[in-house]
Amino acid sequence: MPKIRNLEDLRKIKESAKDLTAARSGGRTRIIVGMGTCGIAAGAREVMTAILAELEKRGIKDVAVETTGCIGMCQFEPLVDVIRPGEPRITYGNVSPEDVPRIIAEHLINGNVVTDKVIGRTD
Repeated sequence: MPKIRNLEDLRKIKESAKDLTAARSGGRTRIIVGMGTCGIAAGAREVMTAILAELEKRGIKDVAVETTGCIGMCQFEPLVDVIRPGEPRITYGNVSPEDVPRIIAEHLINGNVVTDKVIGRTD
């Protein structure tokens, strides 16, 4: 751990940490897939594979694809959250691999929420 002797040292540490966390997120937009045991049992691995394949197919590289554990909504698994900068977090439920191209095209690319799959939002 670097020593902090003055305010400039603290600023340098802050900037390097910001660079590291930005690199880790992989992009501005985030897709989060529920990969708790309930999600996996409901098909989350296949949904995750479909998401990664669709992003690759479309050449989309500025999206961070992440996983999370169970959030207590097991009856709606597989769950997928899409978080676009400056917009509410949208949670999609009962997502199948067949739903993924539509969610990527409509929500991720065009900014239109796929309302028939929404089970939650942060606004």
